[in-house]
Amino acid sequence: MSFFGVRKKERELERKLRANDREYNLSFRYATNAIKTSKYNPFTFLPLNLFEQFQRLANAYFLFLLALQVIPQISSLSWFTTVVPLVLVLTVTAAKDATDDINRHRSDNQVNNRKVQVLIDRKLRGEKWMNVQVGDVIRLENNQFVTADILLLSSSEPLSLVYIETAELDGETNLKVRQALTVTGDLGEDVEKLADFNGEVRCEPPNNRLDRFTGTLSCGGQKHPLDNGKVLLRGCTLRNTQWCFGLVLFGGPETKLMQNCGKSSFKRTSIDRLMNVLVLCIFGFLAFMCTVLAIGNCFWELNEGSTFTAFLPRQDGNEATFSAFLTFWSYVIILNTMVPISLYVSVEIIRLGNSFYIDWDRKMYHAANDTPAEARTTTLNEELGQVKYVFSDKTGTLTQNVMTFNKCSIHGKSYGDVFDYSGQRLEVTEHTEKVDFSFNSLADPRFVFHDHSLVEEVKLENPEVHAFFRLLALCHTVMAEEKREGELVYLAQSPDEGALVTAARNFGFVFRSRTPDSVSIVEMGRQRSYELLNILDFNNVRKRMSVIVRSPEGKLSLYCKGADTIIYERLHQSCSKLMDVTTEHLNEFAGEGLRTLALAYKDLDEEYFDGWKRRHHEVSTSLDCREDKLDELYEEIEKDLLLLGATAVEDKLQDGVPQTIEQLSKADIKTWILTGDKQETAENIGYSCNLLREEMNEVFVVSGNSPEDVRRELRNALHSMKPEEDPVFPPERTLGNGVEVMADEVVNGEYGLVINGRSLAYALERSTELDFLRAACMCRAVICCRVTPLQKAQVVELVKKYKRAVTLAIGDGANDVSMIKAAHIGVGISGQEGMQAVLSSDYSFAQFRFLERLLLVHGRWSYLRMCKFLRYFFYKNFTFTFVHFWYAFFCGFSAQTVYDEWFITLYNLVYTALPVLGMSLFDQDVNDAWSFQHPQLYVPGQLNLYFSKKAFFKCALHSGYCSLVIFFIPYAAVHDTVRGDGKDVADYQSFALLTQTCLLFAVTIQLGLEMSYWTAVNTFFVLGSLAMYFAVTFTMYSDGMFLTLPSAFPFIGTGRNSLNQPNIWLTILLTSILCVLPVVTYRFLFIQLCPTINDKVMFKVRQAKATPPPPPRRPRIRRTSSRRSGYAFSHAQGYGDLVTSSRFLRRPALPRSSGFAHAGRTTTSFSPMGRSAGYSPTGRPQNAKVAAVEVTSLQMYRPIQDPAL
Repeated sequence: MSFFGVRKKERELERKLRANDREYNLSFRYATNAIKTSKYNPFTFLPLNLFEQFQRLANAYFLFLLALQVIPQISSLSWFTTVVPLVLVLTVTAAKDATDDINRHRSDNQVNNRKVQVLIDRKLRGEKWMNVQVGDVIRLENNQFVTADILLLSSSEPLSLVYIETAELDGETNLKVRQALTVTGDLGEDVEKLADFNGEVRCEPPNNRLDRFTGTLSCGGQKHPLDNGKVLLRGCTLRNTQWCFGLVLFGGPETKLMQNCGKSSFKRTSIDRLMNVLVLCIFGFLAFMCTVLAIGNCFWELNEGSTFTAFLPRQDGNEATFSAFLTFWSYVIILNTMVPISLYVSVEIIRLGNSFYIDWDRKMYHAANDTPAEARTTTLNEELGQVKYVFSDKTGTLTQNVMTFNKCSIHGKSYGDVFDYSGQRLEVTEHTEKVDFSFNSLADPRFVFHDHSLVEEVKLENPEVHAFFRLLALCHTVMAEEKREGELVYLAQSPDEGALVTAARNFGFVFRSRTPDSVSIVEMGRQRSYELLNILDFNNVRKRMSVIVRSPEGKLSLYCKGADTIIYERLHQSCSKLMDVTTEHLNEFAGEGLRTLALAYKDLDEEYFDGWKRRHHEVSTSLDCREDKLDELYEEIEKDLLLLGATAVEDKLQDGVPQTIEQLSKADIKTWILTGDKQETAENIGYSCNLLREEMNEVFVVSGNSPEDVRRELRNALHSMKPEEDPVFPPERTLGNGVEVMADEVVNGEYGLVINGRSLAYALERSTELDFLRAACMCRAVICCRVTPLQKAQVVELVKKYKRAVTLAIGDGANDVSMIKAAHIGVGISGQEGMQAVLSSDYSFAQFRFLERLLLVHGRWSYLRMCKFLRYFFYKNFTFTFVHFWYAFFCGFSAQTVYDEWFITLYNLVYTALPVLGMSLFDQDVNDAWSFQHPQLYVPGQLNLYFSKKAFFKCALHSGYCSLVIFFIPYAAVHDTVRGDGKDVADYQSFALLTQTCLLFAVTIQLGLEMSYWTAVNTFFVLGSLAMYFAVTFTMYSDGMFLTLPSAFPFIGTGRNSLNQPNIWLTILLTSILCVLPVVTYRFLFIQLCPTINDKVMFKVRQAKATPPPPPRRPRIRRTSSRRSGYAFSHAQGYGDLVTSSRFLRRPALPRSSGFAHAGRTTTSFSPMGRSAGYSPTGRPQNAKVAAVEVTSLQMYRPIQDPAL
């Protein structure tokens, strides 16, 4: 039986089911619709939870110690010294796990017991979700969750449409449209017809692909193709639809929602990996110490033990070797604090606290869309302080992803620039005269354009200009809503399409509505309806989309738009001259960082198209390689196109991007841009955001079309950067699997690298990847353009494989998810492309500029705090344990403890827990302002300078010295001494009290030296812990406790007898001074002779005594360039299939006015930004005024290095 109660069966290759036939479907043993995300039940909780907890090495180790303590011959400590901390840790963890699982049980029960109407025995009955089975026909109503993955059969809306919200699947709240097949849509809500429906479905097996579905429905002797547009997935919500019927395809754990709930790969920090190695080393050292003491016991028994047999008689057969064997295990128990059980619990508390700081940071809150920063994981905080490489998407991450139509090239003529009377180009400002669109009553009043000549060409009915805008009005997958006469709202899959359709609308070609087989537009005041015959949709490989339409006059045409490099390959040879002129215009547009799109068309022969359409239907109904065959058909018809022109759309940089990248560069963080846009656009954005600079020695462009060309270009770049060295990769050293680790190389000067997608594919091949990585890592900035989502992940994996460095990937779209998951740290931007990136990320926020604060402030502080915590934690525990080791030489290696047993129990849990947690949660070397002023403070984290194997062994040596002082100074102080009244104080209990008091004072003073930032909470924790020690000590050593339980509290009166002696307090003072004196001396000399960047900045802070004033703001300098720009489509799959299959037009369109009147214009959902109308797929007004937001720390503290300022 499987986890969900379904018997294990062979891997499913194809799903077969029949509607309304449970007996047939049960034969395949498909999963029921019940889900189970909980892990335990009342009977399995205790054994399963304990089993999971004891899989952790530390817990298993302490359980082993507890077993040893049961053996009387071995145990020298009471059971509670191990049981109390172990039970406490297990109880806290179990309570957390139980709470989480109870919540999962409640969620499961709530979902499984939801009710839905199921067609059973020709009647609709209310059934629980858990009882729904594959093949059932169910009825859903408005605002109801979709029960399972179902095939839509019919709905209440015209053309069998339904509207769904997919927020639980992909985070997007905009409504999507699905449509049933005509053959099932005719069933309506007639229960008798639905009960008689016995269609058979053959489809793909259960999988986690949310964007793809392939299958066929056999009904009435015909086969009908099924795709994603005819399926409603579990997790969706039905909206604006009164009712619908569906056939259950997948249930419960086999639904795509549950298939996507698999565990993501667990990300562990470098400190975690180092701690595992160190814990193993500690185990080895513990075994070594116990072996030494066991050998010492053997020698002592042979040489000295015989003299004690008079009052310590040996048991029969107990020889020296057996005594040494028992002593070994006794010391394993006593020295168990070498591996503190509270270490892992404390680490999790610290990480949780630092995660809350990110969530609560108001300076990372974006007021415009009410989005705070969010730490979606608590395990990677300190890794944020060690990032070396940042991999960033461009569109929507560095830029706003709000597109504005700025310029275009039509039949060899460029439009969009403004010239004066002498022919000189003018800079467009807010005061530049705008084009008057009042002649068009359907124009968008927010659309702004400044070149009057284009409007004149439209009014003069220039055929090329009309064809240009007609293509923009027809070739898209935008859906229009018209709630009132003339009030149009466009719903587009990408901001680019929205901006282009809006531009066509304002220039007289207004897209009004569409049906599955027609598109209605208003051309210069005339209502025209084009028959929509096919949509050749966009995908990542095609990078273009086409529509095939028939005009009202019967003319058959194909309109195509796409990336210019793709369109140029498919143009008719007669377009060569026009292509050259258009290319020049593209180069001109590039200086302003515009995203370009080429437009082309061709007229089709009726007879040829009929044959092509027949073949297209055959391929669409096949299950084998359907997509590949469709691509071949599309390639066949999309050739010999005629060029119309090109569009240029602006995507502005987000606020603070150049300053953020500059700050990251100063922190020695290298930024790589991985984008699907074309090379010229990406390169231009690189200059705009300070990633590439004119001052660089050279920017290498790799654009080879073969592996040999790419390898030659990369080695030429290597030779230019390091001419004295052989460009062949020198292996540094190898990891466990034979993987070479590439060391960082220093070059003279600054370089940049730009590589396109085709060349990158060759560069990522096994024979070339090391050359590419070496060249890229020697450059200050790298831009990879025209890359696919898979290539983004491959680049990240390549750096992770060969560089010992922490990587961070940041993006905002579904195409960035693979890169985000591949990097050590994934950051999602909640932007215009939905929430897929955020849902897959470890951290999320709204603007790229917040990355600076995340890394330079929160990341650096988290790393610093964690390293201080680990150094101090190991120090205090090693010091505590080593004292036992020295004492063994004075107690005959008898495994007697030097401390009171209650002190051993409470040392880590009570006396030293809160002070170190306070330091780990509140400490900071400098505040956030100084962190921004000096980004170089970030570099030590990249080099692992604060905690490493070297730092650990230094800590161990320091502990060894302190343990010697803490043992031998008190030993010498009380040896052969008497109290002031002549009584003896040199007893074991008094010595134990003195030693443990010296230890507690020494480690507390050391904590004070480690702390850089004292708060009221820290002070309370430190002083409160000392007060707690004395309160507990005097209570435990009181007469009352002894009389209550003599065996557990034998230290009667020791506290008041010892701590009232001046020489005891002098000994504590002397011990504390000797423990911290070497540390103070070392730090003083180190700061004076070779101060670190932290020491220098902290000295400046002490000198300043206050927060530095904000520096003057740098004036914005407009950069001009002749670099070319362009763009590709959104990386999301297009809506073409949806459009052609009647999945929109919820209600009949309103009556339309067809003339162009001079009356006032109506409004739409678009708002302009910059010089032309901006389009946002969310429909949110882009120019709405936002309340004043507090100046960001980035703006306040950005350092100015330019002496001219």
